[in-house]
Amino acid sequence: MAIQLGVIGIGMMGTGHCRLIEKISDIDLVAVSDTSAKRVEKLTERYDCAGFDDPIKLIRSGVCDAVLIATPHFDHTSLGVEALKRGLHVMVEKPISAHKADCEKLIKAHTRPGQVFAAMFNQRTNPHYQAIRRMIHDGTLGHVQRFNWTITDWFRPDSYYKTSGWRATWAGEGGGVLLNQSPHQLDLMQWLFGMPKALMAFCEFGKYHDIEVEDAVTARLEFESGTEGLFITTTGEAPGVNRLEIAADNGLLVYDTAVGEIIFQRNEKSIRQALAENGPFETPKTTKVDMAFEGEGGQHREILENFAAAILRGETLIAPAAEGINSVELANAMLLSGVSGKPVDLPISSRRYANQLKKLSATSRYQPAS
Repeated sequence: MAIQLGVIGIGMMGTGHCRLIEKISDIDLVAVSDTSAKRVEKLTERYDCAGFDDPIKLIRSGVCDAVLIATPHFDHTSLGVEALKRGLHVMVEKPISAHKADCEKLIKAHTRPGQVFAAMFNQRTNPHYQAIRRMIHDGTLGHVQRFNWTITDWFRPDSYYKTSGWRATWAGEGGGVLLNQSPHQLDLMQWLFGMPKALMAFCEFGKYHDIEVEDAVTARLEFESGTEGLFITTTGEAPGVNRLEIAADNGLLVYDTAVGEIIFQRNEKSIRQALAENGPFETPKTTKVDMAFEGEGGQHREILENFAAAILRGETLIAPAAEGINSVELANAMLLSGVSGKPVDLPISSRRYANQLKKLSATSRYQPAS
């Protein structure tokens, strides 16, 4: 038996998901929905499935027992709420909503026992990040003193932002690189290190592109544990880098995706012990450990397979949608700080950010039809 899935939003991401679904035996694609009649016609012919010009009609049609929502960000909330209230299982693309208040509304609608609600955080399937998480949580690294995460390999040319009128606008997307590309790393960051207690962010709006939202961000994060983090991302740098560096009590860990392996320089004596015992110029001796894993995991396909397995066989979700509020809150907090020029304490007020976004959206070049 396979789940009967409808895909809502068949632009670049939704169409890509449809291609993956062809390869998954536990999922039958039975319906698609989009505002573009041309897209609907093309995919219904290809997959011999039902087509809808209105996502609410798809949700209420009775042909699906699950939906995948891959629409512009603001629609994730209203469509997710409707689908959850109708009793459907739901997979939502990242971010789960554009801002924290909408996340809270969406998560609150998930009340039915046995109803599966998942998010498309596919980078959690990468074995390198899984190994790093184990090393943090099992004490291999010891106390994390600091981490630096530089993610500048999200390069996007101007033509990318012209593919849809809603892209890179406050009213259409709710933000830029923090809401579109880097939710993956924001999710991984909270998955690895937890949530910070405060942050200060410097956001540059339209630095590299003719857009109204942020395309370059540098943020400093503070954690209750004493850990400090530095997060840097942009869509205007090439060739760019995706490099995570973790300085911990038991050594230095570096994962650079260009290298493709984890390099851990393990201290023979912990930093705390060395600080107390070593001579004036004596640094801890280290042993280099290389950790290589084949590939980057199952990515989008593995998340979809896991979603189906959770519905059919009760398998534990890799990325429960309720956890998606954390990456959204991090993005919202960075934008609050970037706009105000001041540090921001977490958790943030969802109402405060919603009001800020409303002000920004009022001046947006994109104004959706009411």
